[in-house]
Amino acid sequence: MSGLIALLDDVAAIAKVAAASVDDVIAQAAKAGTKAAGAVIDDAAVTPKYVTGFSPARELPIVWRIARGSIFNKLVFLLPAGLLLNTFAPWVITPLLMLGGAYLCFEGAEKIWHVLAHKHAEVPKTVAEAVDAAHLEEQRVSGAIKTDFILSAEIMTIALAAIPDGTIWMEAATLAVVAVGITVMVYGSVALIVKADDFGLHLSQESSLAMFRALGRGIVKSMPTFLKVLTTVGTAAMLWVGGSIVIHGLKDLGQKGVYTTIHHLADQATQMALSWGVTAEGFVTWFATAAMDGVFGLALGLLLIPIVAKVIEPLWHMLRGKKDAPDGQ
Repeated sequence: MSGLIALLDDVAAIAKVAAASVDDVIAQAAKAGTKAAGAVIDDAAVTPKYVTGFSPARELPIVWRIARGSIFNKLVFLLPAGLLLNTFAPWVITPLLMLGGAYLCFEGAEKIWHVLAHKHAEVPKTVAEAVDAAHLEEQRVSGAIKTDFILSAEIMTIALAAIPDGTIWMEAATLAVVAVGITVMVYGSVALIVKADDFGLHLSQESSLAMFRALGRGIVKSMPTFLKVLTTVGTAAMLWVGGSIVIHGLKDLGQKGVYTTIHHLADQATQMALSWGVTAEGFVTWFATAAMDGVFGLALGLLLIPIVAKVIEPLWHMLRGKKDAPDGQ
């Protein structure tokens, strides 16, 4: 009997330790997730544009496919890669993040360039009808998951930096909680956004109260404009985040010129705003810094467009051609 009581005491002690560990993981995950909030907002702003133009029946399945790819990116690739690099080769993380940031700058700048060059003109209806919807969906989902990979890498890196030093298992558990929680938050928000017009339509047609019918009509009318604004925000977010990643990477590598200049100008803008009676000092500093990071990202992206078009894409197609060529050719 005494042995059984001792065993139960041991089990209770182990349970207390496990409960404390779970509490630590959740607390650290919440702190790390807060640190990565900026990148989370960018991810939520970027994603809805990938489902525009599809039938309502395909919107949620597309969001689900992107979310599934996102959680796979985070848990299967980024989590173990981040832990391994942080343990054995921490010097590699900064250059890899800078490459990811440069990709975001390129993608954001390319979208702006297409608008300025009027390459976004509507596809003629006869051509649009001939496009394979399934193939277009595959392209959109693939592009969304690639972009998500870069943003997820930024989120996971920020989260990893915010986690106190501990065992690799504690860090892994905390990052896993962050990965799942942030993915649910981002793609749950995206699902609500893309289905808001359907909800508004339902209200306008089915509600018995005039007030709710009017609200439904207002939601339906406002959603196209809201989605356009959100697309613009998503493009700006790519430039801001990408520029910020590259600038901070340069600073970490010892090239502090751009970082120092931007923060000096942001401080000057803040002092000027204060002299005009503006009291939101922190917001002004953040906004000025983010705006200049975005301008830097746009400039870098525009520089990368001809490099990608004239060098990287032809080289990639050449390598793909060799890879796909039958043996002996």
